[in-house]
Amino acid sequence: MAELLSDDEVDERLPEGWVRDDDEISRTYEFDDYLAGVSFAMHVGEVAEEEFHHPEIVIGYKTVEVRLTSHEEGGITDKDIRLANLFDDER
Repeated sequence: MAELLSDDEVDERLPEGWVRDDDEISRTYEFDDYLAGVSFAMHVGEVAEEEFHHPEIVIGYKTVEVRLTSHEEGGITDKDIRLANLFDDER
């Protein structure tokens, strides 16, 4: 079981482009067209499955919103920060 990060730890480690929303972190990625966003969402899903830590993904016309939290722990953990960085690497 992962430990929750303190507010200061989240603020210090939150990757650029990500924002905190209570007990979640989120980022909205922008794309030139719908299919580029769908392709990115598929990559995010593959990474999440490999890491066995699954985000909420919302696909819009030219955007993909990704939201992360560690439900079992009730907030943000190292796993969320790690996945945020991995998802940014996919972009």
